[in-house]
Amino acid sequence: MKITIAFLAFILASSLATAQDVRVGVFGLFHPRQLAVSAPAGSALVVHIAGKSLVLEESSGVNIADIRVGGDNVVVRVGTHIFRAAKITVTSRNGGPADFNLAIAGKITRHYRGALEVKPDSRSLSAVATMDLETAVASVVAAEGAVDTPPEALKALSVAARSYFVAGKGRHRDFDFCDTTHCQFLREAPASNTVAAQAVAATRGLVIAYQSQPFVAMYTRSCSGRTLTPAELGLPSAAYPYYSVDCKYCRQHPSRWQSRLSTEDAATLHSSNESSRLRLDRRLGWNAVPSNTFVVQKEGEQTVLRGVGQGHGIGLCQAGARAMAEEGADFREILAHYYPNTVITTLGGAPLR
Repeated sequence: MKITIAFLAFILASSLATAQDVRVGVFGLFHPRQLAVSAPAGSALVVHIAGKSLVLEESSGVNIADIRVGGDNVVVRVGTHIFRAAKITVTSRNGGPADFNLAIAGKITRHYRGALEVKPDSRSLSAVATMDLETAVASVVAAEGAVDTPPEALKALSVAARSYFVAGKGRHRDFDFCDTTHCQFLREAPASNTVAAQAVAATRGLVIAYQSQPFVAMYTRSCSGRTLTPAELGLPSAAYPYYSVDCKYCRQHPSRWQSRLSTEDAATLHSSNESSRLRLDRRLGWNAVPSNTFVVQKEGEQTVLRGVGQGHGIGLCQAGARAMAEEGADFREILAHYYPNTVITTLGGAPLR
């Protein structure tokens, strides 16, 4: 009877998912063929598979569900039970969000809060965590912001990240966002007493809007002394036009880098073209070409790039925002500087004054 009630609760909760939920594909870079999900100490999870619901709980002695690819299905082992189905879903006892650990043996373990769905995708597993918007924002801010970043800079990042989530859904086929810099760098949600979590809480529900609509707010680690526009990098225009603005900190304290490429690799890199930079970085590593601002020199059989900045250079510059906050600017002033002609609004509400 308990199993039936739990399963019905799961169905009900699924049908009541709000527009503020965010579906994030996690661990995609690893193309995992096996995953393990477990309940943290003191909590319980319910695994829904093939019309059945099984409880994972440390005190019961059954705390791990091992999941692997089985052709067009997932094969799941929970204790002595083995199931095969099109997908597996993991929730709390009442069918809502839960704290869970997700692991790839020998590689990585992360803690998430939300609901988990795992299904086959080609020859690997696709893991999607559905989490509350504010949980997703906090997970991004904790991953993107350094621990000593001033609160006002983290608040500015919180509003930008939230705007990205609200306006940018549907970037992937089976989920809204991935957990890499292709979308937004996302890891575990921070503890409530951290500066990152407090910055998100202080800006809860705030987004940046242009012409009364939230937009996908891009941001970068550091720029070259002025931010760039999508058009300068060969990217399509967006709902927000972006503007090239001065960044005092990066102009005075440029983040310099140097990289050596083979002649063949250098030939695939086109000046002021974000797409060609990303293609090369995905193949060689994210430090191969850290930014779009560089000069090229030939040295023997290699090509040497010398550049400044980290990231695409569009929108909020995190290094510049940090400096502005240290000089006394609040998050509203930071956002107004890097996103001119925008307003800060509440979700579904009026602009803030």
